[in-house]
Amino acid sequence: MTDAASRLRALRSKFVDRAAHQLARGEGLRAVATGQINRFYSLLEDAVESGSPEWLDSCLQEWVNARSQSAFGERLTLLPVIDALKSVAWAVVRESCPSDEALELIVALELGFVHAQSFLSVIEVDVLLRETDLKLQATEQNLGRLEKSKTDFIAVAAHELKTPLTLVEGYADMLTDMLADVSDVVGAGDNNTPGAAFLITGIAKGITRLREIVEDMIDVSMIDNRLLSLAFQPVHLLKIIEKVQREMDGAMRQRRLTCAVENFDDGDAPIVADPQRVLQVFRQVILNAIKFTPDGGQITISARKHPGFIEVMVADTGIGIAPENQQHIFDKFSAVGDVALHSTSKTKFKGGGTGLGLAIVKGIIDAHGGTIWCESAGHDERACPGTTIHIMFPELPPSPEAALLVGALRSDEV
Repeated sequence: MTDAASRLRALRSKFVDRAAHQLARGEGLRAVATGQINRFYSLLEDAVESGSPEWLDSCLQEWVNARSQSAFGERLTLLPVIDALKSVAWAVVRESCPSDEALELIVALELGFVHAQSFLSVIEVDVLLRETDLKLQATEQNLGRLEKSKTDFIAVAAHELKTPLTLVEGYADMLTDMLADVSDVVGAGDNNTPGAAFLITGIAKGITRLREIVEDMIDVSMIDNRLLSLAFQPVHLLKIIEKVQREMDGAMRQRRLTCAVENFDDGDAPIVADPQRVLQVFRQVILNAIKFTPDGGQITISARKHPGFIEVMVADTGIGIAPENQQHIFDKFSAVGDVALHSTSKTKFKGGGTGLGLAIVKGIIDAHGGTIWCESAGHDERACPGTTIHIMFPELPPSPEAALLVGALRSDEV
């Protein structure tokens, strides 16, 4: 292939000049590109002469490494550049050589260009994967820092709010006591006392709601930092649910909702769990069912036993959940509702909330070794396809001290 290499050397200046004008715009950029193009064609001649296209590898590797701002002025994959260099070579050879000689040179060059294209395909993909991996790592680190900042903010805000809240609550209690004393002295006929009592009652309700929000923030912080502690003891889920029903009775009557417990016999066996946390779970889940079920709707609670678990289903005839949101409703701040509907009423239809309730529910259930998921045909405020929340509690608790209580419980049953 020595003759072919010699003829290519004779044509190199034409290759370089035409390729530089085609690939580079502007005199300054063309001067830089000319050196790189000349080097490529020189190595291509060596490859043709030796029959080893690997002569091109060092040049191609350098181009890939510098591709963030290539000599050709564009951030591109280099494959179009190789195609352009190949087209230029073919055109110059056809113009400068007889047909037979041109065909011979084109065949000799083809091996080098095919190798260049194959080599670039491999190393560019490898570089792209490495760059993508680095970007993903950086993104994960940024998300981790953001999540930690958010968790720290929630924890600090909750504890900072708790101190003034306690002061306000104490002063409100003192005002209540003072009003009672004034009523005793002045008598029930005083017209100012009922108005003041009404105002203090409103303050007390606001304090209660604010305390609930602060407690939710603290719970989220404890769950995020894996500090949630559980006080295990035997628990009957049916009794917990009946207690929540009694708590919600007024709100359900006001909204003309019915709540029925059905087919609970299989789920009435006692489990070992933290009763206060289990109460918190069902309070939030049933509250959500009330909030997203139109007036006059139905909530049905049932249970069934599985090997090692008890599953409780809370089904409603509400507006449902879109499929794309069903995986995210247990994330923090994932569903805060319409801001215009936020109010102190937690049972208002479609009323907004802090977006922490179901995240806390999931954290509590996870701490018990259970699981929770939702099932819905979709979101439709007219057809109201409804939602079913499935909650699985294990029969064998995850902690050693809870397992001891299970053994004692079973011994009593025997």
